[in-house]
Amino acid sequence: MSEATEPPVIPFTVGDPLDSPSRPIPVPDFDEEWTVDKGFTWVFYGEGNRALTRPVIIADGFNHGRSKLKEFYEFLEGEDFPLISELRRRGKDVILLGFDNRTDSILTNSKAVEGTIREAIDRRTGNERLVVGGFSMGGLVTRYTLARMESDFHEDEHQTGVYFSFDTPHRGASIPVGVQAFAYLLPYGIDLKPHPFEQQMNSPAARQMLWQHYDKKTQKIGVAPERTALLNELDRVGQWPRIPRKLAVANGRGDGIGLPGTGPGEVALRLDVRYPGTTFYTQAQGDDVTVAYLNRKFPPAERTITTNGFPELDGAPGGTLATYKILAESMTEAGGEADLRHPHVCFVPSVSAVDIADFGRQEDLYAKVDGMDPAHSGLDEFRCSSTTTPHTLPTEELCTWLLERMQ
Repeated sequence: MSEATEPPVIPFTVGDPLDSPSRPIPVPDFDEEWTVDKGFTWVFYGEGNRALTRPVIIADGFNHGRSKLKEFYEFLEGEDFPLISELRRRGKDVILLGFDNRTDSILTNSKAVEGTIREAIDRRTGNERLVVGGFSMGGLVTRYTLARMESDFHEDEHQTGVYFSFDTPHRGASIPVGVQAFAYLLPYGIDLKPHPFEQQMNSPAARQMLWQHYDKKTQKIGVAPERTALLNELDRVGQWPRIPRKLAVANGRGDGIGLPGTGPGEVALRLDVRYPGTTFYTQAQGDDVTVAYLNRKFPPAERTITTNGFPELDGAPGGTLATYKILAESMTEAGGEADLRHPHVCFVPSVSAVDIADFGRQEDLYAKVDGMDPAHSGLDEFRCSSTTTPHTLPTEELCTWLLERMQ
């Protein structure tokens, strides 16, 4: 029996929860639908508007495959706060921007943002300046696009008055490297294609956004060359757009307090049956720190994943992902066993979401950013959540703060 004929592990991905609403929400008919290079949009007019008048472009985030705008709408509207309804009630026209491939390069998906901006300017009645931003990766793609349009074209080419990001990994994101390595032990499908999670972890977007990436070929952990290239390109265009007012919110706390009950070096998840003895540990400080022992029964594979000089990432202040919960549920659905101890980890540290600091050092990762001068970042204003919340969750606290500043 080959790996391709192993009983399948339920397809799953570990990324932005933007296409996973917890309950169905009625989605109205869109007023316009556009196709742009590398993407597509749904347009919903604001109350009282009969044409595109006050455009707000909201870009989708990172996950596997093509954007799902119906689920994107539901998530933004119904999880905690009706963000789209509130924007429309204030007379804003909401333009949801999806990508043909959410794992493609940020530089490639920038074409979809530029195309949407130009389309909005061409279709707009009046001269209201645009609001442009996005959730998670969407905030990074829009940031780069606005800066590139200022750098490479006329400085006011984008005609944007406000830029915003919602829990965007401006300084990088973190997925436990043991989990990244485990992606390459998952069985191929009957079509001989890698498991969706492997495709996701080895994608251009993942390599660009992850602070540290586990390389399949070398089995080494480090900054991916794609990330270095992205950072160099951001340097080339000036890092940030200069013209719009720049706003950002973080789903993590800003007082230096991380995930409750998530200590370093603890067992997060243990698997059995198909992956007997496979164990993941929460990230601890130090050198030669074991973060995962991986064991696959068939075809046989065994390895220990260690890190050097990492801070305590898994329990850090930041927007959370249910990384280990998703992995555990997928294994049990496939007939395995899972002992889940810590369902969630920090995905986008607060210091990254508000562009205050890189987070390679413990003291920077756990810095108290509340009250810090935004001059330390590329932003004009930012806001962290008062409690730890899931990555990209549009909470009332964060949404109302943004809405007040979008007027």
